[in-house]
Amino acid sequence: MDIVKTASDWARFELLSTVAFMTFGLAFGLAGLGFRQLATTDLARAFTVPMLVAAGLLLILGVGLFFPAQARLAAVPAAFGGDAAGFIASEITRADKVLNDYRIAAFKVFPALLALCALAVPFLDGPYWRASLITAIALFTVLILIDSNANARLQDYRQQLSMAEGSTCSLATGLEC
Repeated sequence: MDIVKTASDWARFELLSTVAFMTFGLAFGLAGLGFRQLATTDLARAFTVPMLVAAGLLLILGVGLFFPAQARLAAVPAAFGGDAAGFIASEITRADKVLNDYRIAAFKVFPALLALCALAVPFLDGPYWRASLITAIALFTVLILIDSNANARLQDYRQQLSMAEGSTCSLATGLEC
């Protein structure tokens, strides 16, 4: 198994996730500007600010994740070449931490916030409240969609790392680790 290729592929997919965040951020921004220019009702005009805020958050998230993912992609061959077993162990530790973060944020916190926003929509009458809640629902949906996809890829990467760890240990020591 070529662990460098596997790690590089995973880093490229992470770059793709950041591009997805930025693309959705641009879409939210364009929607906000569209509401600003074309809105004729109070509710439609109320979407301008929440959409632009959501766009800003998604763009910040995308850009903030892009540069570390790009640096990781460039560093994979050197890190693996220096200490293969150490690289695999550190990647497994990092993957476990990120999987735990996804388990908490993407599969518990975001759905709970989404449900809370959905439950609040009928009870809050003002157009700004409704626009904000509907935008938050859309934002959390995007976050869950991208993070669940990243979680599935990370689980596969973690499994490949575990298989590589076993083969690296047995090759390096001649014994099972």
